[in-house]
Amino acid sequence: MKITDIRKLSTDELAKQSSVLRDEIVELKRQKALGESANVRLVRHKRKDLARMLTVLSEQLAKEKI
Repeated sequence: MKITDIRKLSTDELAKQSSVLRDEIVELKRQKALGESANVRLVRHKRKDLARMLTVLSEQLAKEKI
């Protein structure tokens, strides 16, 4: 997901998406450990997307406090 798309989301949507991404990462790690997943780099991409979302979420929360 691109940062411009992430910035368009509200704080509630970002919180929901981040929890969904965390669940996906756990599932991908499980698949990788069991040898079911062929694309092992997908975990890395999901983690980077999660980091982007959490960064934007913290920026939005900081703006709301001001």
